Amino acid sequence: MISSDGKQRCDWGGDSPGAMRNYHDTEWGVPMHGEQKLFELLCLEGAQAGLSWSTILNRRDGYRVAFEEFDIARIAEYDAAKAEELRGDERIIRNRAKIKAFIGNAGVVLDMHNEGLKLDEYLWSFVDGKPIVNSRQEMSEIPAETDESKAMSKALKKRGFGFVGPTICYAFMQSAGMVNDHVVSCFRYGEV
Repeated sequence: MISSDGKQRCDWGGDSPGAMRNYHDTEWGVPMHGEQKLFELLCLEGAQAGLSWSTILNRRDGYRVAFEEFDIARIAEYDAAKAEELRGDERIIRNRAKIKAFIGNAGVVLDMHNEGLKLDEYLWSFVDGKPIVNSRQEMSEIPAETDESKAMSKALKKRGFGFVGPTICYAFMQSAGMVNDHVVSCFRYGEV
């Protein structure tokens, strides 16, 4: 799709300026590292389940405030009262199961630390430490899940992570730049 600014983008990248276009142009598909950033993204992709990414993207700042910039150690300490407090926070999706998953996932990351595992290296291991570069001509060619996302999902669930199904994991992999799924005609394809 050629947008109003004359640039060719993936169809979902938006025809007009806004949060989705900015996200497409500056973040999606860019290889991301750093435990806290990857944890945040994994949580937000899980929060998207059943919703649109724009819904989550428009609440991302609210999530960052509500979950203390995704400080893993602090989130792992949240108790039932804090979880209930979050259910009343209008800045986030107030789904009890998703909030519980954020808290539980933080605890799993700390357990991984006790085993000597780092979340960044662990997640990137599913793509052998480097991005998979696809050559999709059309958005319709992009699958909802892949063998890699299925493997990631299975491994994360086995560790105790929640809201990490294969489709969520693939969306996470795309967002975190583990996979470049910009269509080849998109101006971002060659840049990331």
